[in-house]
Amino acid sequence: MGWQKTTQVVIGAQFGDEGKGRLIDYYAAQVGPEGLVIRFNGGAQAGHTVVTSAGVRHVFSHVGSGAFVGAATFLSRFFVSNPILFLREIEILAGKGVKPTVYVDPQSPVTTPYDMMLNQIIERERERGAGRHGSCGLGFGETIERNLTPDYAVTVADLADQSQLADKLDAIRRDYAPVRLARLGFADAVSHHAHLLLSDSILERFIEDARRFLQLTTMADIGRATAGRALLFEGAQGLLLDQDRGFFPHVTRSNTGLRNVLTLAQELALSQLDVTYVTRPYATRHGAGPLPHELPEKPYPGIIDTTNIPNDWQGVLRFGWLDLDVLRQAIAGDLAEAAHRQGFVIKPRLAVTCVDQVGDEKIMYGQDKVLRHARLSGFITALTKAVGLDAHLFGFDLTPVATIPCAASLDESM
Repeated sequence: MGWQKTTQVVIGAQFGDEGKGRLIDYYAAQVGPEGLVIRFNGGAQAGHTVVTSAGVRHVFSHVGSGAFVGAATFLSRFFVSNPILFLREIEILAGKGVKPTVYVDPQSPVTTPYDMMLNQIIERERERGAGRHGSCGLGFGETIERNLTPDYAVTVADLADQSQLADKLDAIRRDYAPVRLARLGFADAVSHHAHLLLSDSILERFIEDARRFLQLTTMADIGRATAGRALLFEGAQGLLLDQDRGFFPHVTRSNTGLRNVLTLAQELALSQLDVTYVTRPYATRHGAGPLPHELPEKPYPGIIDTTNIPNDWQGVLRFGWLDLDVLRQAIAGDLAEAAHRQGFVIKPRLAVTCVDQVGDEKIMYGQDKVLRHARLSGFITALTKAVGLDAHLFGFDLTPVATIPCAASLDESM
């Protein structure tokens, strides 16, 4: 397994929920405590599920999905830190006997309680009007928006001075929040939610959360954090939610593919990246927005998903048949990003998770604007031909089922 000591990159090829956490855990197990999981996009809205052989289960949010096997975490400047939810995750992990090592870039943007409030207020108001955007309600996009204005920007480095932090938080709640809501057409919401926006106890509690966040992490630039480590880049969301290539406007405020990875890899003088694009054999989507070949219910009776439970912000997990043309275009577009960067060798492959959940069912998929169906072997042949990558198949627990080379000759009986 020559890839064990190389730099691994795991990217979702769909709308998220593909099984990225399981892949990171699988790769991290090969290097153990030498590993460092780099979060290169997204924030606390990530939900990457890992289950150990002993049955211990955790949905990773801030902490990298290699923590069960001892890998450390680095929250890069492209990751949005949320001290409130970070502390909650650390407490949950402590109850499972895990005390992760977490490094954080001082430039990492920070979500405040006011970003979460704005996010949830806006989503509720939109529900009454034109419909929701599909947000998680955790303030990720609002954090990105606020940090575009220097006077109201908050990074991890800003958390160290509590007095200045308090002044900035006060300015955000009194000056920025009303203007932001008014700009979006929800000016009346300011008075309706004044008891939250102007609560001194909420402000003071966040300053304490920020202090504890700094205690439980190590502020470090990427060079210091990665020194002597085996690197694993863990993506959040998926290629079809990329802010530049997804189904606008129902996208995330983030680049979900190779763009941020390549920037960080260049800073680290890395020369080769082994990239795994992950998909299920069917499509899923959380929240609003297009979903090709959408179905009214789960496509196969064996599908079990205990992570994506219905919630107030994104509703239920949606299902559809996998569209091979959409998948091919998403991956090809992402790899084209690397083609414009000099000095990198990219070795891509495809991982198909949850194949145990389709059982002996014929797998439906879209291709050339036609719905087709095949047994697993025929489906994988069509998939690898369409995408042009070798496929590695995994059950839900990431036990390898088979390794299928791209040129494999398999039974394509329908």
